[in-house]
Amino acid sequence: MIFAEVDVTTAEGALLAHSVKAAGISFRKGRRLSAADVAALSAAGQTTVMAVRLEPDDVPEDEAAQAIAGMVAGAHLSPAAPFTGRANLLADTPGLLVVDQARLDALNMVDEAVTLATLAPFDLLTTGDMAATVKIIPFAVPRPVLNRCLAVAGQRGPILRLAPLKSRRVGLIQTRLPGIKESVLDKTFEITNQRLAGLHCRPATERRCAHKTADLKTAIAGLDDVDLLLIAGASAITDRRDVIPAAITASGGEIVHFGMPVDPGNLLLLGRLGDRPVLGLPGCARSPKVNGFDWVLRRLIADLPIGRSDIMRMGAGGLLKEIVTRPQPRNEPATAPRAPRVAAIVMAAGRSSRMGGANKLLTEVAGQTMVARAVDAVLASRARPVVVVLGHEAAKVRATIGDRPVTIVENPAFASGMASSLKAGLVALPADIDGALVCLADMPRVDPHVLDRLISAFNPMEGRAICLPVWEGKRGNPVLWARRFFPEMGWLAGDVGARHLIGQYAELVAEVPMPDDAVLLDIDTPEALAVYRQRPA
Repeated sequence: MIFAEVDVTTAEGALLAHSVKAAGISFRKGRRLSAADVAALSAAGQTTVMAVRLEPDDVPEDEAAQAIAGMVAGAHLSPAAPFTGRANLLADTPGLLVVDQARLDALNMVDEAVTLATLAPFDLLTTGDMAATVKIIPFAVPRPVLNRCLAVAGQRGPILRLAPLKSRRVGLIQTRLPGIKESVLDKTFEITNQRLAGLHCRPATERRCAHKTADLKTAIAGLDDVDLLLIAGASAITDRRDVIPAAITASGGEIVHFGMPVDPGNLLLLGRLGDRPVLGLPGCARSPKVNGFDWVLRRLIADLPIGRSDIMRMGAGGLLKEIVTRPQPRNEPATAPRAPRVAAIVMAAGRSSRMGGANKLLTEVAGQTMVARAVDAVLASRARPVVVVLGHEAAKVRATIGDRPVTIVENPAFASGMASSLKAGLVALPADIDGALVCLADMPRVDPHVLDRLISAFNPMEGRAICLPVWEGKRGNPVLWARRFFPEMGWLAGDVGARHLIGQYAELVAEVPMPDDAVLLDIDTPEALAVYRQRPA
């Protein structure tokens, strides 16, 4: 890779190493300079630029990131489309992240150009959470370096996987001593079920008994149909010969381990009755705050083996107790970082005024109506939820969409122009999304890969708040907008979209290169439709 300051007149085809702003031009770093770009820079008085040229043995950053992400991602993890040398790995289902620490370290030691960062091993993720990210530091990686990384990543299976949560039948026994209030036991039952619900398990089957070995043994015998047994004692376990461990062994079980280097949670007991795990709970399990019990419970629900050595390795990071110099409010578990939540609005309300009387959205292309094809493309992407805005011939368009899982909004003011339909779509979006793709229903060649590439590029925290597709220097559709722009988009009127905001907020625009001209092709006239139908499939 050649990195140097070059004369702007010789920079065509090079990648910008630094962003350039001059006389109305705003080019981001990483942009591949076209002939038109070079002319614009020269006209703006720019004489040199810091640029990068790849050599024959260099692998571009996105290609390298995608290759490594695909190799390290195991079960229930999906690599998102790469952008700016970054490929995120997202959780397909709720579960616990399992990391091969030794090979993760080995991969990161191959070369400073390649990095893999993950959440902590055994972190709890929900669907869509970001589990890891591959980041290529420079603009390219030498092919030998990439091959070494892939060799490390390919040894003994993937470096990362997600252990999915499995619904378990859970039993809870609570023991009593004189003076303990039933309300305390009721609250413990409620909090336990909250924990189980967060792990996709049904409420526990509960029994209560006296805090005596014989009584507890009887209660244990009455819960022989559960997969996991939890025992909350009226008094904390202080010894392997205490009431709870004694009742487990008297029931034919064994004590696997007592105690753990996690605080709160020190007094947890792990036992086994046949093939059923049994947990003697520490007193902190009565609180909703995260403690050592949660760490063990999650692994059991995810069907991950856990024994003495696993528990005793939890000491690093095991100090969860709040202290004056490090306050950690723990009323709720810390959440994993997640990819931005992106919805989609499919604009399907127009009058097709240039089609000679036909509704173009009801015209068949490749065996589907144009609107159904557009909706299916969005549904096959990562965008959720999907809102479809109808107007002209709404009943007919609704009928062709059928029972697809979308939210349909009818815009009675569709004749006033695009702005009213855009506003109707924005109003229908939920409050918890971070951005929205505005898709045109008359672009039949836009496929899910286009949409997912835009979603992967979208990161308002890093300044990529407006993402638009580009082919050979030409900007197209759809455009992905951050939520911050929704109020201004809602103020629009007439037959105009939000394109003016792109110029107004040029510093927040990310141009996302596309492999072909699909993002430029919309069908507005019978002639355009005829040309489209003549194109090879």
